[in-house]
Amino acid sequence: MDDFLEKFFPNIYAKEKSNKDVNQYCKFDNHMLTLFTSSLYLAALVASLFASATTRVLGRKVSMILGGSVFLVGSIFNCIANNLTMLIIGRLLLGVGIGYANQSAPLYLSEMAPSHMRGALNIGFQLAVSIGIFAANLVNYGTSQIKGDYGWRISLGLAAVPAIIMTIGATFLPDTPNSLIERGQPELAREMLQKIRGTTNVNAEFQDLVDATEASKQVQHPWRDILQKRYRPQLVIGVFIPFFQQMTGINVIMFYAPVLFKTLGFGDNASLMSAVITGLVNVFATLVSVFSVDKFGRRVLFIQGGIQMFICQIIVGTLIGKTFGLGGEGSFSILTGNITLIIICLYVAAFAWSWGPLGWLVPSEIFPLETRSAGQSINVSVNMLFTFIIGQLFLSMLCHMKFGLFFFFAGFVLLMTIFVYLFVPETKNVPIEEMNWVWKQHWFWGKYIPDDAVGVIFHNHHVPKPV
Repeated sequence: MDDFLEKFFPNIYAKEKSNKDVNQYCKFDNHMLTLFTSSLYLAALVASLFASATTRVLGRKVSMILGGSVFLVGSIFNCIANNLTMLIIGRLLLGVGIGYANQSAPLYLSEMAPSHMRGALNIGFQLAVSIGIFAANLVNYGTSQIKGDYGWRISLGLAAVPAIIMTIGATFLPDTPNSLIERGQPELAREMLQKIRGTTNVNAEFQDLVDATEASKQVQHPWRDILQKRYRPQLVIGVFIPFFQQMTGINVIMFYAPVLFKTLGFGDNASLMSAVITGLVNVFATLVSVFSVDKFGRRVLFIQGGIQMFICQIIVGTLIGKTFGLGGEGSFSILTGNITLIIICLYVAAFAWSWGPLGWLVPSEIFPLETRSAGQSINVSVNMLFTFIIGQLFLSMLCHMKFGLFFFFAGFVLLMTIFVYLFVPETKNVPIEEMNWVWKQHWFWGKYIPDDAVGVIFHNHHVPKPV
């Protein structure tokens, strides 16, 4: 928004308003602007590491309440900001809130869900994220019409709404059975399990949780143990999936959609509107994955989505290259602009039913209980680290690599699709406590899993014991 740029980033504002032939690729290349965007992710990264301990010792629920409250303070800071320092402090607090929420919420969902619905419920988290992005796009579109100093203040201040909902909502949530057992309250845990499964017959699952907790109590140092050979498959996947999720280039499209569309010559309103459209596509495509993830499985979605994203990125890169060339001067005709918007929508859709939700779901369901909290923290940290790096570098990369940037991400998409095909086993409908069995069957990871790790869990199930 112009009022916002004028107040906090006058140089960019001047550059944008000057009518000289400006290199479109480099119009927004400014490190303070990118720092404002990405400082949030840096804070989230650090916070998620602390959140691991909170989540383990005090329960998943406390982490969610903490996250909500800090986020609330951050949104107040942003709303009343008078200088860049206040703005960035506000962003950092929002980041801490996000770090806590991202560490605890997916974990909470995975543990509360019955295994045949775990995928769908966990993607509810991603769905909420996509609805949030869409709501934010709408708010920005609305508030940008308000003249004067308070349009952007309303936009940033409205972040308090979800923060209040989360803080108050989490207060009423019960703790997960896993967490109750982990904190030494087995009776409460049994009652909780009966309540959420809607049946008194929970002995088998309860016993599984108790066994898993006993096993995890043997682990004094989850952070050190997660490096052992027996946890290697989970660790590798827990690091690579969030890394690849960021290297799809999606955040580039999502964060900077308005800036990207502005760069491509859409006007102010058109840019915000295009961002609203991509946001809407994101929501609907995420819904697709809710209904298909437990049916078709994780691998099918990963691979199909990867292929679709790859094709779209090549097309967008080619279109932009043809129009702007290397000099970055030129503008889209209405037709090319609309085609680009459609292809970007197809790209967003592919991401939203594959790498988007699965990037959070798969890492949250593959770790055994003893390293799960640490594993989820690693997942969030890697995710935030690369979100930060790409957030910080993107506008410079666009400036220097020009349309080649889209080919750069396409290369990574190709790589990650091959990675999934070779190394990620199918985890649909597998109870979390029996995940080791899946790894043991895998052509590559099998040798990392000791035999005793799969034997434990079969005593009260009808799964044939491995010979």
